[in-house]
Amino acid sequence: MWFPLAVALRCIAVAGDAASLWVSTVQPLLDVQCVKCHGPIQQKGGLELDTPEMVLKGGDDGAVIVPGDPAKSPLFTHLAPDADPHMPPKKQLTDAEREAIRSWIAALPANPATNTALAPSATTRTFESITAAVDTLVAEEWQKWGVQPSSPVDDAVWCRRVWLDLAGRIPTAAEVEAFHQSPAESRRAELVDRLLASEEYPRRMRELWDVFLMGRPKRDNADQRRRDNGWWTYLETAFRTNRPWNLIVRQLLTARPENPDEKGASWFLYERRNDFQAIAEAVAPVVYGTKIDCAQCHDHPLAREIKQAHYWGLVAAFNRGKNVDGGSVVAESAIGGFINFVNLKKQSQPAVVLLLTGTSVAETRPNGDDKETDSDDKYVDATASPKVPKFSRRAAFAELATNDNPLLARAFVNRLWAAFMGRGIVHPADEMNARNVPSHPELLDWLSRDFAASGYDIRRLVRGIVLSRPYGLNPSSGPPEAFAGAIERPLTGEQLARSWRVACGLPPEDDGFRHAVVSVLSDVLPKDYNVSFQQAQFLAGSSALTGLLQDGSGTNLARLNSLPEASSRVRQAFSTVYGRPPAPLESEQAVVFLNQGDGVSAEKTRDLLWALMTSAEFLTQP
Repeated sequence: MWFPLAVALRCIAVAGDAASLWVSTVQPLLDVQCVKCHGPIQQKGGLELDTPEMVLKGGDDGAVIVPGDPAKSPLFTHLAPDADPHMPPKKQLTDAEREAIRSWIAALPANPATNTALAPSATTRTFESITAAVDTLVAEEWQKWGVQPSSPVDDAVWCRRVWLDLAGRIPTAAEVEAFHQSPAESRRAELVDRLLASEEYPRRMRELWDVFLMGRPKRDNADQRRRDNGWWTYLETAFRTNRPWNLIVRQLLTARPENPDEKGASWFLYERRNDFQAIAEAVAPVVYGTKIDCAQCHDHPLAREIKQAHYWGLVAAFNRGKNVDGGSVVAESAIGGFINFVNLKKQSQPAVVLLLTGTSVAETRPNGDDKETDSDDKYVDATASPKVPKFSRRAAFAELATNDNPLLARAFVNRLWAAFMGRGIVHPADEMNARNVPSHPELLDWLSRDFAASGYDIRRLVRGIVLSRPYGLNPSSGPPEAFAGAIERPLTGEQLARSWRVACGLPPEDDGFRHAVVSVLSDVLPKDYNVSFQQAQFLAGSSALTGLLQDGSGTNLARLNSLPEASSRVRQAFSTVYGRPPAPLESEQAVVFLNQGDGVSAEKTRDLLWALMTSAEFLTQP
């Protein structure tokens, strides 16, 4: 077991704070070393060590900790090398690991409180805007942790950053110039408003949420199927018209379009081809903010609040559905779909549509061997195709999930924050459960409540985040969860495809080129970013990239080749690709490269442009 630098820095900043020590050091340590035998699944000796409450409760032999006194706490004393009994069996913890547990017990008050990522706190503070709330609440955490924020980026870097985030590409030279010509005090807000009103914003949001909701396509024709069946059009229309997020989710879950603008919503369920477990596993991160896959065979082994009943209840919410051939229509029966699941004790239990919030869909289950019979009177209109049941399980679930579910707003806020800031307030962004607490709990609570109170206004939330101080910072060496500096994040394939074309002086849109890039550079917010051999090959010698770098009329390469001197070509190349002048050493090395051998040539200029376009600076968010 080891602790990353970011965690260690935070531990130092909050030394003596039992709740923070638990979250940052003790819980991860116990999860790895102890919870397999002493947790929700197994409770050897009646002892559970996955939450502070259960640790305090003790086991069959009594208490295992005395708050404030590690020397009298078996949880600590049994870790000593010569302890008998010794824990963990057949393994010795390091001095640092034992010290982490000692420090936590020493810091415990008489009634230590638990941390939970699910239960929103009762924040009552008011702010004049989302941006003001973000700036204030994040700055308060910097002060609390003793973290110094990095400096703000200049206008050029900020302009490039916001174009990439809201339009999915770098700006052209003319667009950068127009930005700099605007009044300094209002240029950032004006650019954000212009991008939010552009046609590029809904396309960019569609590209993100297509992946968040559906994953990357695994079949070559999946892009075409999503487009042809109206899924892309549905998402773009929803973001273009700023449709409330809770309404979007309700339309996805009910899959019952009421007008042409909703037609593509059914694809969310339809593409999963009557695989109700796949549907349940896709729905959970949307309505709860967390995966529930681990609860298929047993209660979640680490997140105590996620039960097996939640997994199978979510399956039951959709298992009356059936794809209708010939279109993306998902019919629903008025009967059937009553299933049981078996827990680890081999006990059979009925699956009830139960939400993670504790609410459930009321439904009468047939007794014993009673057989249900389907009949026209169980449908709203027996002549409709498909027929709509008078009682629809998935509609009932959708109503609860989008109207009486505070987790819905938290899930969206956290995911959107991750998309623009590089990681979620809860990280990973799709695992908002008791094992992953918020780095800024009051900020997450405030943003979530404000988002719901605004009528789930997506555009307002986007605007507030990208105009905030944390969004506009330079990179920092501090802990990433502090948001005291920009977090490096790779551009998506879509961002790269358009940005490469803009850097070459070409129109940003080319569907074939986009597909070629996305098929290789497909990650969106990866948990861990690692460049593959396939990606390295693409960047080093892709025929698709070669096709862009042709000395055709009107291209940036042609403009560079029209300049007589190597130094002027270098300055223009850096300005074109990076939106900045070269540093002195960069300029010197690039000029030497262009002048070597027979001197400046079109081929060397092309190679310089290629090198700049495939560099780490270009491939990551500025």
